[in-house]
Amino acid sequence: MEFERLSGDLKDLRRRNKGLGIAVGVLATGQVIALAVVLGLLGTVRTVVVPPTLHKTFWVDGSRASSEYLEQMGSFVAWLVLDVTPSTIDWKKDMLLGYVDPAQYGAIKTRQEVEAERLKRINATTAFAPQQLVASEDAQTLVVRGRLRTLVNGLETGNDAKAYRIAFSHAGARMHLVGFQEVPYAVK
Repeated sequence: MEFERLSGDLKDLRRRNKGLGIAVGVLATGQVIALAVVLGLLGTVRTVVVPPTLHKTFWVDGSRASSEYLEQMGSFVAWLVLDVTPSTIDWKKDMLLGYVDPAQYGAIKTRQEVEAERLKRINATTAFAPQQLVASEDAQTLVVRGRLRTLVNGLETGNDAKAYRIAFSHAGARMHLVGFQEVPYAVK
């Protein structure tokens, strides 16, 4: 009788050990899967870029953005490039470069550094007052027209009507600045 009881207890212990072994295996597999997910997420960066202030609703899909988005981002970019003083141009340049398309980064950085050096050398300040924004959803560009006021050593040296074309591209779920150039004032 003792033998039957001991034999039954042994079978019960083996069944429990088998159940515990399966549970340990499932938990170990879960740990390996969790580790794989964490390692997969390691190094990925999500950057959400929106205009600094939102005045209108807009949409972005695939490789295009609405004219409202182009107007808001273009106004911000124009402010970064055209409203500068010798003391603000460096941080505005660095902020602007965060929005630049990687393919255009070197050219725009060089241009902004040359402009920063020139403004500091002649102690110039520029202020741009936008008067008209013309967005093109098809071309993903914005033409901004307004008056550019230039002061050198506190004396006004220019107050001219200017127009600038700002071009954007869409890559990696984000809009990038690909060009900023002066255009004739009458260009559409």
